[in-house]
Amino acid sequence: MLRIDQIDVAHVATEAERQEVLSVLRTTYLDEKGWATDVDAFFSEDDRDNPDIDWLIARVDGEAAGVLRVHYDPPLGTYIEYGLEFLDPSLNVEEFLKKNRVAEIGRFAVTPEFRNKVVLPAALMKGATIATIKRNYTHFVTDVLEDDPHSPYGFHTRVLGFKVVATHKTGELLSESRRLTLLLDLKDCYRRLRQRNSWFSRYMFEGWQADMHQQMAA
Repeated sequence: MLRIDQIDVAHVATEAERQEVLSVLRTTYLDEKGWATDVDAFFSEDDRDNPDIDWLIARVDGEAAGVLRVHYDPPLGTYIEYGLEFLDPSLNVEEFLKKNRVAEIGRFAVTPEFRNKVVLPAALMKGATIATIKRNYTHFVTDVLEDDPHSPYGFHTRVLGFKVVATHKTGELLSESRRLTLLLDLKDCYRRLRQRNSWFSRYMFEGWQADMHQQMAA
C-alpha cells in the first residue's frame, strides 16, 4: 500500500526535472495511450522558465510517478479554436473572466504502476491548489477525455466538485474522444471539503497557513 509519506511533490525548476516529466509523459501519452508522436513539445525548455506555467512532479521513493501542469491565465483563443459547445449558452465568458482568475490544470499523468493509488493524484492536486491559491486565482479549468478509462473525471467531480461547462471534439491530443471541459470554483471546493472532513480533506488542508483559510472562507 502506497503511503503519503512515500510521495514527494516538487515544482519543476531544472533541466533534469524537465526530463523526468517528459519520461512520465512518454510512458503515458506516447507509449501507452498513443495520444502523441513526440512529447517534447508538451514541455519545452521555454515553458520551464515561464512564470505563467508551473509544472509539478510527484516521486515515489525518488522515482518519477506523476506530473501535472498549471497554466495561469491560459490563452482563451486556444479554447475558442477547439469549437467549445457550452452547456449553458447564456454563459458570458468575457464577463466571467473579468470577475475571476482562472488557472488551467493540464497534462495530468500518472504512470500505470501508481494509477490506482489515489494518494498520488491527491498529492499533485494539493500542490497545485496551494500554489494557485497563493497566486490569488479563483478557479481551475481542465479538459478530460470522455472515453479514457483512466480519466480523472470521477475524482474531479465527486471529490473536488468540478462541473462540466462545455464539450468539444478536438484538442492537442491525438484522440477521437469527446473532450469535457470542467470548471472548479476553489472557494466552493474549500467549503465542500471542510464539510466532509474526510481523510482527503484533512490531507489537503495539512500545512495550510491561516491566511489561506481566511482567503478561502471569505
